[in-house]
Amino acid sequence: MAEFVYTSCMSELPITQINFRPGVIDLGMGNPDFDLLPVELLHRSANEYFKANDTRPLQYGIEQGDGYFRQSLAGFLSPKYGDEVDPDSLFITSGASSALDLLCTLYTKPGDVIFVEQPTYFLALRIFEDHSLQVVSIPMDADGMRIDLLEQRLVEHTPKFIYTIPIFQNPSGRTLSTSRRQKLVELALRDNFLVVADEAYQFLTYSQKQTASFAVYTPEHEQVISVNSFSKILAPGLRLGWIQAHDTVISRLSGCGLLESGGGMNPYTSALVRGLIESGGLDENISNLQRVYSKRRDAMDAALHSHLPQAEYAIPGGGFFFWVRIPGVDAAELRRKAQEFMVDFRQGALFSSQTGMREYLRLGFCYYDPDEIKEGIFRLSNSIESFR
Repeated sequence: MAEFVYTSCMSELPITQINFRPGVIDLGMGNPDFDLLPVELLHRSANEYFKANDTRPLQYGIEQGDGYFRQSLAGFLSPKYGDEVDPDSLFITSGASSALDLLCTLYTKPGDVIFVEQPTYFLALRIFEDHSLQVVSIPMDADGMRIDLLEQRLVEHTPKFIYTIPIFQNPSGRTLSTSRRQKLVELALRDNFLVVADEAYQFLTYSQKQTASFAVYTPEHEQVISVNSFSKILAPGLRLGWIQAHDTVISRLSGCGLLESGGGMNPYTSALVRGLIESGGLDENISNLQRVYSKRRDAMDAALHSHLPQAEYAIPGGGFFFWVRIPGVDAAELRRKAQEFMVDFRQGALFSSQTGMREYLRLGFCYYDPDEIKEGIFRLSNSIESFR
């Protein structure tokens, strides 16, 4: 029998998207810390899977996703949503990005109009660009998307869908209020557009009561689609997520040519994560992340107060990011200057389809420990002083 050896080494060959100069503190990171990736939990789950000697997850999978996994996932979601989740309302994806791309493929054509929040997740804008969609931005305030302004835009445009990140939004950290959620769904029903809710930060709450998912609307309304992922609560490299939607949407997704050819997405990874869910490992990991990230968030808040008293921001109740305004500073120019001080971030203009938000910075607290966060903010403060 052949002997298999996996050599673990820090080679120069590329493996991850993480690529910055040694010594740089990149506060723009939206990735989890390597030390928080649950290697031991996944190891235990993989061992149990191989003991079972079940080869089915190594085959082409059923289009909607492994039925046992969807059953386990529904069991995980039900107590968190306060309602019974039907496994048949779930469609398994290769993460939120692939879900968004698939929805664009099936529900839009080049030239169609979609609405997004201002600001919004900058890499989602890249996906929309790939599909040649016209993007119209809707401003936000402390309670999320301005529904009054949305109604004005609906007089001018007929969108195929609205893309919203309603919980601890990337980059702003804001959460869409309950009353605005309800009004958004009413408008979607009235004008027959989709609401695509990217809820990747749903379970990463630190200082406020968990907000209900848009999934609560999906049993009755085919216009509402909830997208979620294991990237933030387990590991991005698993490339595993889910869509929760009305059965007409699930049927359309499951019947597309991509899945008829390649089968359901990530059946093997689904089998491993199923074991984590059923053992309680997923809940254990989320609890650990909430403890760690809460401390890192507080460290960033303290560092901003100490080193950047001019900064304007709201403390996020969950998620990964601070959305910080530095009055009078062009963040894109500042970012170039910050390289000299071995610190980085993401400038606000990236998150605008209209090249606005020039005074804003997205700062992430998920990747570094509190001491590194404090040092990063100190370096950023020095770069601003030098910039001026």
